[in-house]
Amino acid sequence: MSYAAAVDHLYALGHELAPTPSSTPRRKFDLAHMRVLAAALGDPQTTFPSVLIAGTNGKGSTAATLASILTAAGYRTGLYTSPHLIRVNERVQINGNQIPDEDFAQLYFQVDETARRLVEAGHLPHPPSFFEVFTALAFLYFAGKGPSETEPVDIAILEVGLGGRLDATNIVAPLLSVITDIALDHQDYLGDTIAEITREKAGILRRNGTLITLPQHPEANQAIGEAAADLDLRAISAASFIPHLPPRSSQHPTASTVLSTEAPRSGSSQSLPRNRYTVTLDGEPLEIDSPLSGHHQQRNIALAIAAASELRNRNSYNIDQNGPISNHISYNIPNSAIEEGIRATKWPGRLELMTFSEGPSLLLDVAHNPAGAWALRAAIAELPEAQPRTLIFSCLRDKNLNEMSQILFPLFDSSAGDPERSKDHILFAPIDNPRAAGLEELLAAAHALDIPAHAAPHLAAALAEARVITPPDGLIIATGSVYLVGEIRHLAVQG
Repeated sequence: MSYAAAVDHLYALGHELAPTPSSTPRRKFDLAHMRVLAAALGDPQTTFPSVLIAGTNGKGSTAATLASILTAAGYRTGLYTSPHLIRVNERVQINGNQIPDEDFAQLYFQVDETARRLVEAGHLPHPPSFFEVFTALAFLYFAGKGPSETEPVDIAILEVGLGGRLDATNIVAPLLSVITDIALDHQDYLGDTIAEITREKAGILRRNGTLITLPQHPEANQAIGEAAADLDLRAISAASFIPHLPPRSSQHPTASTVLSTEAPRSGSSQSLPRNRYTVTLDGEPLEIDSPLSGHHQQRNIALAIAAASELRNRNSYNIDQNGPISNHISYNIPNSAIEEGIRATKWPGRLELMTFSEGPSLLLDVAHNPAGAWALRAAIAELPEAQPRTLIFSCLRDKNLNEMSQILFPLFDSSAGDPERSKDHILFAPIDNPRAAGLEELLAAAHALDIPAHAAPHLAAALAEARVITPPDGLIIATGSVYLVGEIRHLAVQG
């Protein structure tokens, strides 16, 4: 079967978070089902070590940075993330290279056929979900079961899809569990409070294991602390790797407060602050130069540094010395590899600035919830105030549209009487997703704030119109959803 057939078949499974008719009960996730599927496939997840990363925001950036560090250290490193921007292959990578189409097709139909047999035999109550199938495919690829891969990876960095406790990735035995920043999101599935959501995320922790995290919302801190105490694990704070924080004690890594801004990119009249600063690791300076812009990325970089430091410490995690993934000598990750890996990190669509030979530049950011919107707002504050801006925005219906609009839309209010904003615009366009907010909902959010906005019939029309109404020295900012950013980026790259 072809790659195209595999992708079509995968999408035919539907999205587990897509809205269902009121008469249809919402699907309940059960790790036992994922374990049955994995066992029938030979338990590929037991053939390689892994790091499991959960959180609301930043888990993808943390995963991409850590995977880049391990690749720079010479290890064959798997990276599993979601969702994708343009092609499904983006979700499964080894050393920065996406899974080949041939491997994807072969492994997809292997998983699909195995699942079909399990359902027919009564071992599974229903076919696996989109994400469960994809996760099983990734595990097989990392185990060296694809036509182009014959050996397991040295380590896989796995981003949790949703929550943690019941996520399909959570059948692994991770060397480290990393929890990034937690905020309100997916309340229908994870709970209505920070504490409830955190407890779901903390489901990736293991008894006597190692946790890496950062101080954050008090409710999250308390829930993480309670889970850690119950499991008798080692908890590592990455706070000392954040440059604006003082060292907690002489025994912890120290960080300078020296930040710098990169020079404007070729053909660009503006640039975003580049994360360049120095921290100290094991008594040696570590020069950070990350292409991931925004102060919020300093937290994700810190988590990746802390994880790399723990992976090279043979006493930092508990593994079965007789098991298939035992690592007796730990990972050899010199400081130079950490520096190189951070510099080489690729994670598009996150405050990604694209410039062109003609016309305005384009800033892409996948901010898809209020916390992400605040991070984007902080980044916009770093840009020239007098620069004309056009916002292309859309989001999913299950996101907090009212709060996101209050955070972002006033930055583009051409009616506010500020002469520097008089040339600004807001454009809405629909997203091709069953969970997408309707244009009427988006327009109503702007109307409630008395901020001018209008709609385009689709994202291609929105980008074309934005390029017409935005001055050549202006900036188009596309945000609100991963799905929006993916399509806009694809359109921009195609020209």
